[in-house]
Amino acid sequence: MRVAPVPLFGLGNSGKSVNVNAQERLNLYAEVNADPEKSGITLFPTPGLEVFVDLGGNPIRGLWELRGYMYAVCGPTMYRIAPDGTMTNHGLLLTASGRVSIADNGTQIMIADNPNGYIFNVDTLVFEQITDPDFPGAETVTFQNQLFIVNQPDTGRFYVSDLADGLSWDALNFATAESSPDNLVAVIADAGQLVLLGDKTTELWGDSGSLDFPYARIGSSAVEWGLAARDSLCKFDDSLMFLRQNRLGKVQVCRLAGSSATVVSTPEIDFKFARYENVADATAFAYMLDGHPMYQINFTTANRSWLYDGRNGGWSQVGSNEERHRTDTHTQFNGDLYAGNYTNGKVYRVDPDLNTDDGEQIAREWTGRHQSAGSFTQFSELWIEMESGTGLQVGQGQMPQVMMRVSRDGGHEWGNELWRTFGAIGRYKARATWLRLGRSRDWLFRFRVTDPVKTVFVAAWGVFK
Repeated sequence: MRVAPVPLFGLGNSGKSVNVNAQERLNLYAEVNADPEKSGITLFPTPGLEVFVDLGGNPIRGLWELRGYMYAVCGPTMYRIAPDGTMTNHGLLLTASGRVSIADNGTQIMIADNPNGYIFNVDTLVFEQITDPDFPGAETVTFQNQLFIVNQPDTGRFYVSDLADGLSWDALNFATAESSPDNLVAVIADAGQLVLLGDKTTELWGDSGSLDFPYARIGSSAVEWGLAARDSLCKFDDSLMFLRQNRLGKVQVCRLAGSSATVVSTPEIDFKFARYENVADATAFAYMLDGHPMYQINFTTANRSWLYDGRNGGWSQVGSNEERHRTDTHTQFNGDLYAGNYTNGKVYRVDPDLNTDDGEQIAREWTGRHQSAGSFTQFSELWIEMESGTGLQVGQGQMPQVMMRVSRDGGHEWGNELWRTFGAIGRYKARATWLRLGRSRDWLFRFRVTDPVKTVFVAAWGVFK
C-alpha cells in the first residue's frame, strides 16, 4: 500500500475517442498554479447570475453603456436604464427578434437592425430611425475617427456616415472589400484599424487621410479565413475573437491580432463544433474573470455554450446541465459585467461570488484524466481536497455534498453515484473520501456538486497498490 497524489487535473477535453481523452469541465475553469503546493491545477467556479432588471417576456437583443447609463434593446423596445435600475422606454424598432449591433460616438448611439438603422441622442433623449435616402442599410455598425461605419447587407460594400452624425449619409461614401468577391458579414474597429470580415476572407483597412474617402486597404493584409457566425465576433483582451471558416468548410475559433490569426480551439473542440447542425447562429461575448480573459460562445441550435480561458488555453462547458447558458449579450456597467437573457427580458449582474443562476442551482461537474498503469491497480481509498468550511450552516439538516462516479473501462460505462459530504461552515479540514473502489487497468473519475456553495477542487490523493 502507498499513498500518493492522483494526477486527475488537466486542461484537456474529450474528442474523437474517450479512450484517448475523457476530460470535461462544466461550470468550472482551471487555473494553473505557478508555484503549486497541491496538484498544479485548481478548478474554480464560473460566475453566477443575479437579476438586475426584468424588461418583460421578449429576449434581450443588445446591451450598451454610455455616460453612466445602460441601454438595452428588448424585443422591439429600446430602454435607458439608470444605475438604480430605473427603466425608461425611449422608442420602438420595426422588429422584435434577432441580435442588433450597437456603437456610439459619445453623443449618438447607433443601432443596426438589418437592414434598418436607428439613432438615440443621449443629450436630447430623442430616438429615431435613420431616414436619409442615402443610408445603405446596416448589418453591423462600428465607430472610428468620428465616423459610423456599416456593412451594407448582402454585399461586399461598407459605408461611412458624415462626420459625427449617424443620421446623415452620402451615397458615394463607400468602398468594397477587394481581396475576394465574398460578401461582408461584419465590420469592427480595433487597434486603430478597420477590420472587414467576409464569409471567406478578412481584410484590414486604415485611415488614409484622403478627402474623397477616408479609408484604404492596408497592403496585402488579407486573411484567408472569414466569419462563420456574425455574432460570434467580439473584442477579446488586446485582439478579436470569432468563429472562423474558410473554403474547406470547417470552423475553428480564431484570435486575430492585427493580420496575425491564431487558432485557439483545440482539435477536440473543433471535433465537437463540426458536429453541430448549425453554427451560423453562434453568439459570443468576452469578459475578465479574476485575471483570466474569457470568451463565451453559445450555439443556440446545438443548445451548448463553451468558455475559452485566454490565460491557459483551456475550454470548459457552461450552462444548465445539458442546455446552453442563458446569457447572450453583455456590457460593462457600474463597474460590473451585465448580461442579457436570450429568451426573456432579464438583465443579470454577473457575479463571481454568487453560486446560483437567478436563484437556480448551478451544477458543477468535471471528469479527470485517465489513470492507466499498464497493469491492474487497486484503489483502497481516494479523497478529494476541496475548499471546505464555506458551505451550508451547521444544523440545517444537510451539508454540501460531492458526487463521484467511476469508470473502469476507459470512459465507456460509469458506475453508480457515490455521494459524500465535504463540510459545513467552519469545518475547514473536512474532505470527501471513498473506500474500496476495486481494481482496474484504466481508471476514470467524475465529480459533481449541485449545492449552492463555493466549489473549488484543489487536489486528489489515493491509497493504492
